[in-house]
Amino acid sequence: MKAVRVMKPEELKVIDVEKPVIDKQNNVLVKMKAAGICGSDVGIYHGTNAAATYPRIIGHEIVGVIEEVGENVKSLKPGDRVIVDQVVSCGECYACRKGRGNVCGSLKVRGVHIDGGYEEYLTVPEQDCYLLPEKLSDVEAVMIEPTTIAIQSCSRAELCEEDTLLILGYGALGSSILKIARLSGAKIIVADVIEEKLHEALKNGADYVINIAQEDVIEKVKELTAGYGVTVSIDAACVNDSLLTLLKATGNAGRVITMGFAVEPTEINQFLITSKELDVRGSRLQNKKFQEAIDLIQEGKLDLSGTVSHVYPIEKAQEAFDFVDSKDPSIRKVVLTFK
Repeated sequence: MKAVRVMKPEELKVIDVEKPVIDKQNNVLVKMKAAGICGSDVGIYHGTNAAATYPRIIGHEIVGVIEEVGENVKSLKPGDRVIVDQVVSCGECYACRKGRGNVCGSLKVRGVHIDGGYEEYLTVPEQDCYLLPEKLSDVEAVMIEPTTIAIQSCSRAELCEEDTLLILGYGALGSSILKIARLSGAKIIVADVIEEKLHEALKNGADYVINIAQEDVIEKVKELTAGYGVTVSIDAACVNDSLLTLLKATGNAGRVITMGFAVEPTEINQFLITSKELDVRGSRLQNKKFQEAIDLIQEGKLDLSGTVSHVYPIEKAQEAFDFVDSKDPSIRKVVLTFK
């Protein structure tokens, strides 16, 4: 079967590997249908994702159809369409005992530490599969995983109606966060450098937008919040100066959510954190948020249609990654598909 493996940074190959066989633990065989290209996949390809090991079959936004189940499987059957949880945790360490398996001490993430979904077939445990709503196509369903990341970040932020939220960056991650954040009733400001994306943010529920290329984001935030600053800020840009920008833009007693994975030193300012008593919190992956995302879709509160901008067959994975690297402004989410 075909698979996409990053052999080492900057070397991606479409290779032939053996089809996996179900066993007692990985008791479900999934025939892959669609898999998204995430910023972390691009980071693994370029060697900037500190968590990755090589060589690695990447891909963690993974949708497929059940082809075979083990005799002990009770909730799934062949033909079921599913999305697969990317988090594999031990269930025993401090983080797991605290109900935070997404930061398990021996965490394994499909497509990062262990092989992921850029392959024609994948075996996984029954409990890692979530049934898909019929209303979603396979390609659209890929966006459930980024939605869980957004749900996690808003959960970590304890976002509520009285908040004013700044989302820094409006790519695939930022747009997913906006979809979830607007359900809280909070006022939402979106900042980006591309005017077209800001128009889209307004159309999708942002109350205000800031073009960072034309305006001082700190001054504009103060103007929009009567000088106080936002009460919550989430970094969906994840560039070197993001954190410092958010520390400045967030008002007293606010929460700053960082989601970046770069290992280069990042400038911060202790005075900003201490004097305003800010909570600076990481948000990583998601913590069993798939069913929450699926329920929102079923209830008509979340619409994922139109969020995928480009689709490539798995055989053209290199072309797809090159296109993502082009930073074309039309890119929202790029998805690989399987026959």
